[in-house]
Amino acid sequence: MMSSAPVLFSLPSHPLGGALSEALHGETGKLETRLFPDGESYLRVCTEVTQRDCIVLADLCQPNDKYLPLIFLTETLREMGCRSVGVVVPYLSYMRQDKRFKPGEAVTSGIFASALSAHTDWLVTVDPHLHRYHSLDQIYTVPSVVVQGAPALADWLKPQSSLLLVGPDEESEQWVEAIAKRSNHPYVIGSKQRFGDRDVSISLPDLQQHRHKTAVIIDDVISSGQTIMQTIKALQQQGFSKIEGAAVHGIFSSQSDQLLKQAGLSRLVTCNTIPHSSNGVDITPLLVPAIQSCL
Repeated sequence: MMSSAPVLFSLPSHPLGGALSEALHGETGKLETRLFPDGESYLRVCTEVTQRDCIVLADLCQPNDKYLPLIFLTETLREMGCRSVGVVVPYLSYMRQDKRFKPGEAVTSGIFASALSAHTDWLVTVDPHLHRYHSLDQIYTVPSVVVQGAPALADWLKPQSSLLLVGPDEESEQWVEAIAKRSNHPYVIGSKQRFGDRDVSISLPDLQQHRHKTAVIIDDVISSGQTIMQTIKALQQQGFSKIEGAAVHGIFSSQSDQLLKQAGLSRLVTCNTIPHSSNGVDITPLLVPAIQSCL
C-alpha cells in the first residue's frame, strides 16, 4: 500500500532532519550522492515518492557548491511523480545584494530567488535578511513562510537571571525589544558606523547601573563577527566582565567564533539553523507548523 506520509530529504545532512521528520509524522528520505572525478554531482533518490509530498531540508550557508545538487534533487523528485516538493531553508542565502550600488553589479537576491522559485512549490525559511525588501513575495514567485527566530531565543533567555540584552545597532532595536519583552529582561541599543565589510564602530549609552549583570549581545546573523567584536570592546570599556553572545544564524566566516571567544565572549549560542557547535536553541517547534501550512 502506498504511503501518504510526507518524505523529508536532507541535502546535505542536517541535524534538524530527524526531529522534523518525526514531528511531521513523515518518512526520512534516502539519497545516494557522490562526486564524479571531474567534480560533477551524482544523485540518486532511493525512496518511493510517487504521489507523495516531498520536503527538502537544505543547508544553503556557503551556497555555491550546494545549489546545483538541490535543484537536481527537486527536479528528480518531480520527474519521479511526487505530488509536491517544497524546500525548508533555515538560512536563506543570497539576500545581501538587493540593490545595484555600482554599474554592472548583479542584484543576486532577485536572480537567486527567480532560479530557486522555478524548482520548488513552496519555501519555508527563518529570519531572512530582508533589509530593502518588505517580504519574500517581492522576489520569490512561490508561496513562502517566514519563521521568526526571536521567540526561540527569548524562551531560551527567559529562565536566566541578571541579564542585560544588547542590540548592536538601530536596525536590531525592534527585534531585540521583542526578545526583551518576551524574556522579561532589560535591553539597550547601540549605534553603529560602518566603514566597510569588516570595518565597523559601535558606541553604547552609559550602562553603569547594569555593570553587575551579564551582557548578552543579540544579533540575527553572525558572519565576520566584526559587529559583535566591536560591541564586546564597547562593553569592556564600560567595565562589563561577563559578556555572552546569542544569534539566530551563526555563519562564522574565517573562524570568527573563535576570535569572538578570544575577545571576551564567555558563551556563544545560536539556533540550529546552520549546523555548528554553538547550536543551543532548537528551532524545530517553530518550523513544524510553518511546514504543515504548506502541505
